[in-house]
Amino acid sequence: MTRRAALMIMGSGLVSGCVSRSGNTTAKMADAPIADPSFLQMYAALDNEPFPVPAVDLKQVDPKYWRREVAYPTQERPGTVVVDPGERHAYLVMEGGKAIRYGVGVGKQEAFNFRGDATVARKAAWPRWTPTQDMIRREPDRYTKYAGGLPGGYGNPLGPRALYLYRDGEDTLYRLHGTVEPWTIGKMVSSGCVRFLNQDIIDLYGRVPVGSKVVVLPTSTSVA
Repeated sequence: MTRRAALMIMGSGLVSGCVSRSGNTTAKMADAPIADPSFLQMYAALDNEPFPVPAVDLKQVDPKYWRREVAYPTQERPGTVVVDPGERHAYLVMEGGKAIRYGVGVGKQEAFNFRGDATVARKAAWPRWTPTQDMIRREPDRYTKYAGGLPGGYGNPLGPRALYLYRDGEDTLYRLHGTVEPWTIGKMVSSGCVRFLNQDIIDLYGRVPVGSKVVVLPTSTSVA
């Protein structure tokens, strides 16, 4: 199968799990030139993965959700990930009052979003996806067929990486993960998990070890 054909299949295929609850809204942003070519390199296709990671069409993503280093004064220790659902940003806290900021997509309803402190208890490359019992109960026709899980790979809704959030040793069932729908970054669309552009979750995965702290703010809270 050619890369072009695979991309076409991905666009029309499964878009679920920690998944979108709305249709494919692929309306592009204005065709303005990208000022800094470094973003093209940052979001270029990755050929060193076991499955394709296509380049991100940056016309589909508001520039404020592109990865960058920003000023970020906080009392959280370096290495902490702070997710701000209200802003649709995640911050990896660094030394010197700075952070790496990523654009994210979050739960369509505030009730779907995890809130508070958690720990990255495990990480997975090309993770297996299994819908939660709540998802199956809400939409049985959509999710029951995936109750046994979907192997990791191209088109899997968790994308190329996932970080699993636990609290007090218990799985919260919330993940930081990639997405097959880059145009949903910056939106409230998922069933609750926090989705990143695939290149961004790969970047975060490489920087955040197991045991790291994650803070998810209430949707109504803005910190920056």
